[in-house]
Amino acid sequence: MRMFYSLFQNHVLCGETPLPGKPLDALPDGGDVLWLFRRAPLAGRETFAVTHPAQFSSREGAETLAVLDDAPELPEELARAAARGRVRAVNREHPRWEELLELPLKKKAYRVNLLALGDVGSTLAIGLRLMGGDVVSSLGICDLRENVPERWEFELNQIAVESPRVHIVKPEEVFDCDVFLFCASRFVPDTAVKSGDVRMAQYELNRPLAASYGKMAREQKFQGMFCVVSDPVDQLCRAALVESNQNADGVLDCLGLFPHQVRGFGLGVMYARAKYYAQRDPRYAGFLDDGRVFGPHGEGLVAANSIARYDGALSRELTEQTKHANLDMRKLGYKPYVAPALSSGALSLLACLRGEWQYSSMFLDGVFMGVRNRLAANGPEIERLPLPEALLERLRETMEGLRAVE
Repeated sequence: MRMFYSLFQNHVLCGETPLPGKPLDALPDGGDVLWLFRRAPLAGRETFAVTHPAQFSSREGAETLAVLDDAPELPEELARAAARGRVRAVNREHPRWEELLELPLKKKAYRVNLLALGDVGSTLAIGLRLMGGDVVSSLGICDLRENVPERWEFELNQIAVESPRVHIVKPEEVFDCDVFLFCASRFVPDTAVKSGDVRMAQYELNRPLAASYGKMAREQKFQGMFCVVSDPVDQLCRAALVESNQNADGVLDCLGLFPHQVRGFGLGVMYARAKYYAQRDPRYAGFLDDGRVFGPHGEGLVAANSIARYDGALSRELTEQTKHANLDMRKLGYKPYVAPALSSGALSLLACLRGEWQYSSMFLDGVFMGVRNRLAANGPEIERLPLPEALLERLRETMEGLRAVE
């Protein structure tokens, strides 16, 4: 594969076609490198970390999660730069591609604003207050119900930790932050609902709500992370992203959120639930060594009993138990919100902000797909593993299922 190099706006670019800026004869030995590729805007990731020659491709899909033997031959200096975490991909076809040349600087601590203090939101706020002092500088809380934010400001600031301090933010100020947590919901099934896909039952009413905040993020030119915790997480992420990038006539103009700004926090509890069952049943013990979960927080979830020793039948059993754990809690007469708020919400978000590996949904090939990932120094990075073909096929089915929901 032939590569061109150039210096553009103080950035070193590389690509398979001539590039803007001053041509370079060779790739510098140090510094960041931006690989420009071409793909229709919002068809997939617009920027991502490149760590292996196989990632120098505009194609996306379930195969993006796998280590495959289809890597192109790269110039040695470029392959070496990728292996050292110096390369990030940028989609040249996005009309605002030049904005992607600079990623927001990683911060020591982030200003977090949380919308809606229901069961999940309030429990998530407790988790952030208790565990987030190292990476959360302040926690803003907002709720439209009378006295609810006042109650939680009073309660949370009386937890005996120094930081983060909690303050009330007005509805029009929710995007005055680095991280926006969307925990709002217009409909949460009560404990009488004990069967079916409870999460998708909330989609019809929650989608317009998520979309409205996507449009608000566009209007305020929000530059931070838009994090969805409400159900159905993955589909609401897509609604917020798409709506933020449409004008008043519904025409896609790509003037809203970038895909890497939107992230869904729903998969962390699925990993925790699978781990719970693996600790109780020795048949699933392999999950504790190298098990993984993929896909949505609900129907379409894939729990792999092991990557090295993948067993399709065992994995499907574990998947079903994990997927329906919320219904088991409902049969006891309680709403299942504590573990999701802490495992998917507080713990996963804090790990994300720390740059650690965690489970959350990222935009991939036109859908939000739950994967293990991290915010690396050279951009958002998805974990790649030697996935068996049978598992890859299940992941393809999951992505197609996500694509079918509008």
